[in-house]
Amino acid sequence: MLIFSLVFWVLYLSSKDYTKLLMDWGKPIALKQWSVFKNYLSCERAQDPDILPRDTDLTVMEIIHKLDQRIPPRPFTHKNSTTSAKHSRATILNPQHTYCQGDQLDVLLEVRDHLGHRKEYGGDFLRARMSSPALKAGASGKVTDFDNGTYLVSFTLFWEGQVSLSVLLIHPSEGVSALWRARKQGYDQIIFQGKFLNGTSEVVTECGLAVNSSAELCQYLDVRDHEAFYCVKPLHVPCEAFVYMTTKNRPISHLSKKEWNLFHRSNIGIEMMKNLKSIVVFPCNKTKDIKKKCQIGMKAPLPSGYTFKGNWITSFCKLTEFPASKNVRDCLGRKLIYLMGDSTLRQWIEYLPKVVETLKYFDHHGSGPFKTQVLLDIEKHSLIRWKKHSHPFVTQKLFSMKDERYIPREIDQIAGDSNTAIVIGIGQHFRPFPINIFIRRAINIRKAIERLFMRSPETKVILKMENTRELYINAELFGDFHGSVQNLVMRDIFEDLRVGIIDAWDMTVAYSSNNIHPPNNIVWQQIRMLLDYIC
Repeated sequence: MLIFSLVFWVLYLSSKDYTKLLMDWGKPIALKQWSVFKNYLSCERAQDPDILPRDTDLTVMEIIHKLDQRIPPRPFTHKNSTTSAKHSRATILNPQHTYCQGDQLDVLLEVRDHLGHRKEYGGDFLRARMSSPALKAGASGKVTDFDNGTYLVSFTLFWEGQVSLSVLLIHPSEGVSALWRARKQGYDQIIFQGKFLNGTSEVVTECGLAVNSSAELCQYLDVRDHEAFYCVKPLHVPCEAFVYMTTKNRPISHLSKKEWNLFHRSNIGIEMMKNLKSIVVFPCNKTKDIKKKCQIGMKAPLPSGYTFKGNWITSFCKLTEFPASKNVRDCLGRKLIYLMGDSTLRQWIEYLPKVVETLKYFDHHGSGPFKTQVLLDIEKHSLIRWKKHSHPFVTQKLFSMKDERYIPREIDQIAGDSNTAIVIGIGQHFRPFPINIFIRRAINIRKAIERLFMRSPETKVILKMENTRELYINAELFGDFHGSVQNLVMRDIFEDLRVGIIDAWDMTVAYSSNNIHPPNNIVWQQIRMLLDYIC
């Protein structure tokens, strides 16, 4: 250790930029090693996630800049000046006597404020959907913002029959601007409580992505990937004794009382197209395009599909039918499937044994809903594992810190081959924090996938996008606006990488599911897409 310290000091004194030296070191630094020189970093710089400039930081800043341009500040003086669903007008462009299956129907939406005045800018958070309840059919619509108070809402008429059109005003642009500003204010709205073992007793202390304390800190750092988590160090307890954690919401807000009025449940999800009658779609004897089987790397349009009679039908490829559990079991034969993410992915591993009875749980020890879960089919040599992603993880339920690794580190541990698949699903737990945390994690995951493809290019990687959730929750912390932004980020970062996409957002809009944990029929449709990608 003495030799290590002397070498470090020689390098330090010869370097004009010691933070660059840390990055050139190239490998994660163990806690005991870090403690040798952590005192030479100021408390503020040690806690700042952006202390080590490099290409990732530049990419993060570039993406945030693009988002800032997309979500500019909007002045908010009174509710009367915000978007009114009641006073806005929707008009079908080029109305037809007969609408044919496969046609595109366009609606021009002109938004007005509560005084009936035409708005001169866009930025409203809208959700477009077409549906036929009798057919259990639904699809999202594509919204184009002209940033002048008008929107083009496009619907693809996927099925025949009577079709209703809908555009919901989730938040006016002034509310969107307030949410975006509030998200940048810091890390203080979620309280992390870490539990450390002191012999047979537990010691509880404050933890977080940043901790505002002058006390000595336990610093859990991944220098290579520029990730950091901190806990106030308990007296006479080593940092390695960190065993459990739980979280709760802190009763503070970065929104003004006036802004909060925009997020009252009476102002969320208001229909903007009440004046439009339903239309009838006819088959018109049009020939249907022959679609190729769904494969990794295919680019999904918007909408990526629709639900019909309860089943998900993709718009850009052909999904294979799995009429019996034997078909699913055969597909999973000799497969190693690693599910990495939040509880919306855990739903997959909870549902699969209901389809394939030969999949049995292997006791991975641990306790609670967030322990690592493993399914095995011994005869078919199949393994499916779900493991939660690392910080931030927001839940009031206690979860273990004993086997905690970020997703990029998990990917680095996988050898990979043609029978290996990795599914990644993150987002919901990142919503209460500044967007740079999510962007950095997504970039680090991409880099880990690139390393995986270098050693095992045949490995299959699938991204499950975030799904929608309850409308009437704390919009500042957990609202779908944040999820929609994070979906944009994921598409931007992974655009040119050969991965499969399961657009859970598009799917849950089509099914009109406003639940963080969608029902089993939607979970099964997501799994169907996975099976098509890997078999």
